[in-house]
Order: sequence, then C-alpha cells, then structure tokens
Amino acid sequence: MVPAIASSTGPVLVVGSGLLGASIGLGLRHLDVEVLIRDASPTTEAVAQDIGAGRSVRALRDAGEHVPEPTLVVVAAPPDVVAEIVVDALAQHPHAVVLDIASVKAPILDAVAAAGADLTRYVGTHPMAGREKSGPVAARGELFTSMPWVICPGPATGAAAIAAAKNLAVDLGATLTVMEPAEHDETVALISHLPQVMSSLLASRLQDTPLHHLSLAGQGLRDTTRIAGSDPALWVQILAANARPVVQSLYEVREDVERLIATLEDPAGDGARLGIARLMAEGNAGQARIPGKHGGAPKAFATFTVAVDDTPGTIARLLTEIGEIGVNLEDMRLEHSPGQPVGLVTVSVEPNRYADLVEELQTRSWKVVQ
Repeated sequence: MVPAIASSTGPVLVVGSGLLGASIGLGLRHLDVEVLIRDASPTTEAVAQDIGAGRSVRALRDAGEHVPEPTLVVVAAPPDVVAEIVVDALAQHPHAVVLDIASVKAPILDAVAAAGADLTRYVGTHPMAGREKSGPVAARGELFTSMPWVICPGPATGAAAIAAAKNLAVDLGATLTVMEPAEHDETVALISHLPQVMSSLLASRLQDTPLHHLSLAGQGLRDTTRIAGSDPALWVQILAANARPVVQSLYEVREDVERLIATLEDPAGDGARLGIARLMAEGNAGQARIPGKHGGAPKAFATFTVAVDDTPGTIARLLTEIGEIGVNLEDMRLEHSPGQPVGLVTVSVEPNRYADLVEELQTRSWKVVQ
C-alpha cells in the first residue's frame, strides 16, 4: 500500500516522461511531493504535465519562471542514453542524489564510473513494473504497487543515495530488494530477458503460417507469445546492454534443445521416452518454484472452467456471484471458444472451497464444464 505521507522530499526531477517516468511523477504528486518533468520530446513533456505527473521544466523556462533545484533526480530514459544523462545530472545538480530505473545495471555503473562522475550520489535501481502500453497517457500512479523494485548500489554509493532510492520505492508502494549490479543483470537475463527472446522466437515461426491453421490455436500459444508484442526498439537496447548474461542463458537452452532434438530423432530408441519424460519433469519442477500469490511460496489451487455467454456483463456477474458465495478468487484466465459466441473462464480457488463453489455455481445455472 502506498503511504499517505511521503518519505521522499522534493523537488524531484524526473528525466524522461514515458510510462515509467510519468507514473513515478503521478505517484509522488499523489503524496504532495513537488515533481519536475523533463523530456527530450516537448510533446511528451507537455502531455506528462497535462496528466498531472509534474511541472514541465520547459514550460517553466519558457514562462521565465524559476526552476527549483532538485534534491533527487530520477533518470527514466532509454537504456542507451541513461549513463550520459546520469553523468550530466550529477554535474548539473551537485547536491542531488541521482538514480536511474533502467533494466540493466552493471554497464551503466561502469560508464558513469568511466566518466569520472561522483559515484557517492548515484545509485542504479530497477522497478520491475510496466504495461502493454507506452507513453505518459498510459501512466498510472499505482503502477508500482506491490511490484519488485531492485536497488543496486555500487561500491562507492553513499548511504544517503541508498536511502533516497529506498524511500522512493516505498513511497510508490513497491517491494524492496537489494542486489549487486552484476547479480541483478544475471537474474533479469533469466527471468525477464530470456522469456522475451523465447516468446519472440516462437512467435516468429508464425509469420508464414496459414490463417486457417492459426485459427486452431489455443490458450497455450497465446500465453507463450503474449510478450512477443513488445517494443523492438527498446529490446534492441536491453539485449545489447545485457548481452553476456543473456547469451549464457541461451547456451544452456541450446543444450536442452539439442538434447531434445537428439531424443526425438529416434523416439523409439532406448531411453528416448524416459528422456522426454525427464525433460518435461524438469520443466514441472522449475515452474513449481515460481513464487505464488503475494510473492509467497508456490501453492497448488483447484481449477475449473465455466462456459459463459460472450455478452457484456456476463463475466462481471460471474465474479460478483463468486464473491457472494464467499470464495476468494486466486487466479482467473479468459479464453474465447473459436467460432463460437462462448467464453471459457478458468478459475483457481483454494482446494477446500472447490467442491462447494462448483456446486453452488451449478445451482445458480452456471455451466461448469471441467
């Protein structure tokens, strides 16, 4: 939950007013922290001001008004220009803490250090939050609520800089984690960058697939290719900046793929079926280790599917009735039945409530199909 009183003190200058930068501005403004917005694009900067993310530095200067000196500078720019902006901010604002929110940390720290900047006032951070949309219009002040925010201090980072970064994350409702920059980059290579690569590689196989073949696609294909719609320009920068850890993960995936290919080339051979089963079991074991709801230990839920009419308000009514029955919904997935005016809502609940909920929904004329 975002605190009612901010620990961060303004003015806070946010450099870059896209989705993340504008969301930081909105969250801080909600806590009455003074925020200044600066962006390379005058239009983007103006839109961020219009939605209430902060005051435009450009507009203040054009009006001949004083631009307050910031106590904190948040660099929310694309990864390939972050180091340059950080170095410039440290020079321009000698009494301010400067942090960035880029998704790669070690290369930026190395570049800032190579420039001879004051590393005691700089700290790299990474809020692991986002949306499928971009730009300030998509910004939300609650974007970071309950999401991980990684603080990655370098060897020379001062205590005041670390405190300022932690205060910002807590003010915006995030969950704090502290890592060394290299450890962070290796971690996100596996849990964030590799999934993007794998999703894009799979989706690329669909470019020449006949549409009548794709019409057979189920939720599995949609789930595994969902993030393939990400911004190519941004991912060029992320993957280039974090290439070494990503390549290491790809080497390991390549070993698994080659192992599977060798097995499937002779599926009736000795040990082939065991090899396939072992590979699937390894996937089961890895998937089971992903933290569950609220970041806690993985937990098994009972799952069933309800067929619903594809009409406005039907799903909302289903969720309302589940709440009236007194069952907490742990997860939900929606899939449309191809060629039919029917939606399939897969519901996950606590196992001890499964039978009662299914029975009550059937009593209320809902069609539970599995």
